[in-house]
Amino acid sequence: MTPRDLPELISPHLRALAERSEPVARQFAPDAREAVATPDDRDDPIGDAAHSPLPGLVHRYPDRVLLLPTLGCASHCRFCFRRDRVGAKGMSDAEIDDALDYVADRPEIREVILSGGDPLTDPRLETLLARLDAIDAIDWVRIHTRLAVHDPKRAIRVAATLPDVRRAALWVALHVNHADELTPETRAAIRAFQAKGAFLVSQTVLLKGVNDDADTLAALFRALVGAGVKPYYLHHPDRAAGTEHYRVPLAKGRAIAEALRATLSGIAQPTYVLDIPGGHGKVWATDAFVTPSANGWIARATDGSHHAYPADPETAMVTEVAPAETK
Repeated sequence: MTPRDLPELISPHLRALAERSEPVARQFAPDAREAVATPDDRDDPIGDAAHSPLPGLVHRYPDRVLLLPTLGCASHCRFCFRRDRVGAKGMSDAEIDDALDYVADRPEIREVILSGGDPLTDPRLETLLARLDAIDAIDWVRIHTRLAVHDPKRAIRVAATLPDVRRAALWVALHVNHADELTPETRAAIRAFQAKGAFLVSQTVLLKGVNDDADTLAALFRALVGAGVKPYYLHHPDRAAGTEHYRVPLAKGRAIAEALRATLSGIAQPTYVLDIPGGHGKVWATDAFVTPSANGWIARATDGSHHAYPADPETAMVTEVAPAETK
């Protein structure tokens, strides 16, 4: 497997921030190591294709679907788990029509998640939200975005277009990996979404050299809660081709999560999760679902099936991490 050469794309806001923040620079600066493949890399690490009945639609869980209306972003995160597709053409208008018909025909679907790419960069967003709101079975819509970090002024403009009155609840999941990303401009974008009545959560990817210690993550999660954003997921990095240099050993990630539980307020703690490669779904990266084996790890999917997860490149198992400093 040859990893895709992801074009460099960094917004002016991020370029200026990266000049004074090494953790931010590391996320967006191209690296020669992206050309390196490992035996366990995958072009589609979380198995979107295995659960895609229509172009741009993923139906992995019974009560919710994922729509990928655009594959465009305002900046390119070098660790992106969809780096094989980011920047490509998104869904056509006809494909969106077919996807919405699919959802409307299945009242068991209660949630629609917009992802990509970054759905806030799609000029059809306002119309798409209105059409989703008209499907009575949908209780809420969730938008996964990094635009408030990539280009906060643009995010504020998009927030202004969100409907003031809607039937279904609107949730915005912000992707934030380091407290340095919560600039005054990004905090203003957060307030703009809150002013529109959106509920805000966050997701964070555990990244080597960016946030792979308890104190750094605790500072981020406290800052998010202080801004009115509930930390939702801490993702173990997916096995996207060309991202090996970002991967944190699973044993270390589990130890960090344990250290956070020791000292961090419950409201500031996300769930540490592993997306089982091959499309088997997301599970807690704890002993409840992931256990050591002779050759690495065994992950138990929510359907009860068991799947091998490769051993960490660093063979020394990390068993203890100091608790985050109590503030």
